[in-house]
Amino acid sequence: MDNLPLKLIDQFGRQVDYIRLSITDRCDFRCVYCMAEDMTFLPRDEVLSLEECARLIKVFVRLGVTKVRITGGEPLVRKNALWLFKEIGNLTGLNELVLTTNGSQLNTQAQALKNAGVKRINISIDSLKPEKFKQITRTGRLEKVLDGLQASIHAGFEGIKMNTVLMRGHNDDETTDLVQFAIDNKIDISFIEEMPLGEVDHTRESTFVSNADTLKLLQSKYLLAPSTHNSGGPARYWQVSGTQTKIGFISPHSHNFCESCNRVRITCKGELYLCLGQEDKVDLMPLLRENPNDDGPLIQAILDSMRIKPKGHDFDLRRAEPAVVRFMSHTGG
Repeated sequence: MDNLPLKLIDQFGRQVDYIRLSITDRCDFRCVYCMAEDMTFLPRDEVLSLEECARLIKVFVRLGVTKVRITGGEPLVRKNALWLFKEIGNLTGLNELVLTTNGSQLNTQAQALKNAGVKRINISIDSLKPEKFKQITRTGRLEKVLDGLQASIHAGFEGIKMNTVLMRGHNDDETTDLVQFAIDNKIDISFIEEMPLGEVDHTRESTFVSNADTLKLLQSKYLLAPSTHNSGGPARYWQVSGTQTKIGFISPHSHNFCESCNRVRITCKGELYLCLGQEDKVDLMPLLRENPNDDGPLIQAILDSMRIKPKGHDFDLRRAEPAVVRFMSHTGG
């Protein structure tokens, strides 16, 4: 394994240079599109240790991965999570260490994360109205999240982005307010179409808001120009003229982005999912634990996994059952 390939190439010729690693399935929120109200979480011994997380990331970077996103659940509720960011923050070959968070812990951790080497932060904010925010998250406090956002701005993060899932009848009346908030705070915002992952207490079709409709609405309010900006993920961006704000659209339904897929996901159990919307996976945890001093079997399994990475997902909102049974919080946000 000394002469490792510099790139992971799947059977369709796509290069995988981006991994999303969940370090916990636990979260202090229970967002209605992501989790059930009563969740059963994994026992501790079925979750990757932070040392195993670091080892995985180092192996993927050796295989040509240049971007790593740490997710959950809510990654910052993981005890000693900051150790992991410090351990991998300055890896040679890793160009971007990114965090997706609900923002609840940023008020106390933003500066330490910046010091550890985190380049960009994505913060999930689905409403600017405290009561509605509480309804969507079930347990979240908007004020705490906004304090975390301001702490991140103060820490000097340049790539702060809001992530918003619009849901018809819940928060779709706040579209322009959310964009204006992003403009006022000189940050970016991405709208993510709701994905049919896991059993929730509403039908996905009834709450679905198309990004095509959202874009049309925003074009009637703002002067938008197509942007060539590429964050390394699936979002397509538009620049709001006269501002520092870009609006991204992640559209697994209205614009299938699979032809350019460059990423894989690793759950907190060490399951390597080759596609968010398919069940193809490779269990890496046994390889980590059975070969504590030899990365060879782990590397071979990752290389072999490129042969089973599917061409794409196949979401259909008209189906009564979810496209994938596992919750988004299991796979990693």
